Amino acid sequence: MTGAERAEEEFRALVKRVRAELGTSAEFSEFERLLALVRSREGGPPARRARRDELAGMLVAPEQPLWAREIAAFVLGAEGDRRAFETLILLLNYREPVRCATAAFVLARLGDPRTARAAAALATNPLRTAYALHPVRLLTELRAPESVPALLATLERLLAARDHCWPIARACVEGLGVLGDRRAEDALVAAREHDRLRAAAHEALERLT
Repeated sequence: MTGAERAEEEFRALVKRVRAELGTSAEFSEFERLLALVRSREGGPPARRARRDELAGMLVAPEQPLWAREIAAFVLGAEGDRRAFETLILLLNYREPVRCATAAFVLARLGDPRTARAAAALATNPLRTAYALHPVRLLTELRAPESVPALLATLERLLAARDHCWPIARACVEGLGVLGDRRAEDALVAAREHDRLRAAAHEALERLT
């Protein structure tokens, strides 16, 4: 599957999810208007710029519903327009995992140099550990200079904590294995002592060697 095909598949899933959230005829009418704008391909560069500007305006306009901002940010981000960055980071830190996953998908393709720093800040925030899964996975995919230090710091904190938050700890272990950095060896050896992390840590250590 090509990158464009994957993005189209993700967008269709987003549209299906948003449509199921709509509760009024007014919302549905606005939804259809937004989709018509997104799918408009008529005109030359000026028309395409105007389309992007209208979508970008939705990200900062007052009283816009979250679903409209999400669609606009997805489209802009997938097209490399960095005006989507702030909204995508907000969604990456949202309480609904499905929105976090969609934002992470677009951020990985946006190419904004701020992305890794923002994802690292979310992943290492002890007050937001329950929402750190997708920032951790995004850092793994980005392979940025911030990735290994952030995943290491998060994993070491969780190993020492009373609540290990196993899904996040496992994502850190798996990510460190993918990144293959020898700095992770001690933390992965420590993770191997926990039953719920043992298999993932063993595999990650094998990848280091």
